[in-house]
Amino acid sequence: MSRSKKIKIILPVVIILFFGAYAEHRYTQQKLNIPGRLQDKQMDEISGLSASGINEGIYYVHNDSGDTSRFFAITPEGKIRSVIYFKGDPKEALGVNDCEDIAVGPGPIKGKSYVYIGDIGDNDAIRPYITLYRMEEKKSWIGKDSIIKTDAVAVHLKYPDGPRDAESLMIDPIQKLIYIVSKRTDSVTVYTSPLNSKAGDTLTLTKRCKLYFNGFRPFKWITAGDISKDGRQVLLKDYVKVYYWKRSNNEPLWQTMQSRPKELPYQQEKQGEAIGFTPDGKGYYTTSEGVFAPIYYYTVPDK
Repeated sequence: MSRSKKIKIILPVVIILFFGAYAEHRYTQQKLNIPGRLQDKQMDEISGLSASGINEGIYYVHNDSGDTSRFFAITPEGKIRSVIYFKGDPKEALGVNDCEDIAVGPGPIKGKSYVYIGDIGDNDAIRPYITLYRMEEKKSWIGKDSIIKTDAVAVHLKYPDGPRDAESLMIDPIQKLIYIVSKRTDSVTVYTSPLNSKAGDTLTLTKRCKLYFNGFRPFKWITAGDISKDGRQVLLKDYVKVYYWKRSNNEPLWQTMQSRPKELPYQQEKQGEAIGFTPDGKGYYTTSEGVFAPIYYYTVPDK
């Protein structure tokens, strides 16, 4: 058989084997990394994810602009355990404007766990202030009733350098600080505010530092973040990458974040805007906007 004929026979076989192996790899990867999917059409624009501080196996997620003042308690498989409503701003038709992230951590009463929802989205950078809603977490949120109503404390925040869009809200349990990271500029800005704010307060955020990430807009815009329950680890994500830092001693996290981050595993999603550590800090979940979006799980390397 001539060499050219051999090539004509072998080449298609090689191509088939290559694509077969690639497809098997993708299937195996997804099978291992996807514990479930968001199982209800109500969760169609999920933009934040955080592990409960007191209810084992529960994660809180919420939709962004266009939804009412509520969030969902779900399992890692994506099943809704309860829908939790809170009283938002009466000036807003839906109670909230554009909720973009959620976090769980300490608050004004020692030993209590609180859920924080950040109404911080501002695509046009025109809002005179943004609003943070703080709710004391309850064991009773997960029970027989699937519809829950809870009280929320609203705190208004202003940027020291003018309005801007943000989608990342985090809680530092060590220094008791709220962290907000801006979204749309080439160099994003990290802001903080104390946790011990009172209802109705209007506080000016403290500008801490700027962070630069390689890439092209809009893919490198920061869309979510989380701090581990013990305060030792930080995650930020854009649309294509996940960035990771580990705190050194008790240094301020905004200093930690100025060091070069590690890039962790991430399967690019349709419009991934949610990330959250597991309670033990050994892994993290991500999910995306879209009906029945998959929930991905990853382990933190060397943890």
